[in-house]
Amino acid sequence: MYPASFEYHKAESVDQALAALAENPDLKVIAGGHSLLPAMKLRLAQPPALLDIWGIQEMKGITRDGDHWVVGAMTTHADVLRSDLPLFPEVAGWVGDPMVRNRGTIGGSLAHADPSADYPAAALALGVEFVIRGPGGERTVHADDMFQGMFESAVQPGELLTHIRIPATTQASAYEKFRHPASHYAVVGVAVVRHADGSVRAAYTGAAEKAHRLTKLEDAVNASQSVPTGLVDAGDLLGDRFASAEYRAHLVDVLAARAVGRLG
Repeated sequence: MYPASFEYHKAESVDQALAALAENPDLKVIAGGHSLLPAMKLRLAQPPALLDIWGIQEMKGITRDGDHWVVGAMTTHADVLRSDLPLFPEVAGWVGDPMVRNRGTIGGSLAHADPSADYPAAALALGVEFVIRGPGGERTVHADDMFQGMFESAVQPGELLTHIRIPATTQASAYEKFRHPASHYAVVGVAVVRHADGSVRAAYTGAAEKAHRLTKLEDAVNASQSVPTGLVDAGDLLGDRFASAEYRAHLVDVLAARAVGRLG
């Protein structure tokens, strides 16, 4: 299908983009477009106007800043895949296909907060910080506060996610995923990270309305106990024609045990 008609606007800088959003609240931001455009073609989304931020160079690239990596929100999955970042390159290899990875962006995926996306679990396990700019200036949001519901993140109307800050001092990490064979989205994905102080953080995606920390797993591993079962309650999970809530709960247990086993 073809999308409904819309106006097209383009920004070459963050300031220009924020000014455009302030002037026209109806603008919908588009980055790589691999989430928004399919929805528009199916008429599931019909924004009256688009703001293309693909050309904002200050939101691209990966640099080191002390104990953190700073990743521009417009950095593509392919660039993440080829980088020295902790965990995210492994996760990027699970994203879509080569076409999606060469055009889709890490910031677009994270801000979109798709409950079946891969990056949110990695962001939670790593303890990523999100740098967001808006009319009131710049603010930093921790991963624990970023994902607020289905397709709902801490990025507010009129704001842009410009960069993410990733701890560079992790000891080990792993991501295990059971993916849908057609869409390649996560039916369930589990990320586990051992940080510089030896503590472990873990999270899952694909099973609920948003990505969540696996606190029961964290408590067990940090107490040097074996990986328990029943990490999540099926009553808190989503069920559909691809996988029941009970099966997703089982997958969380299986994938978590695999991921912990890879930490060494």
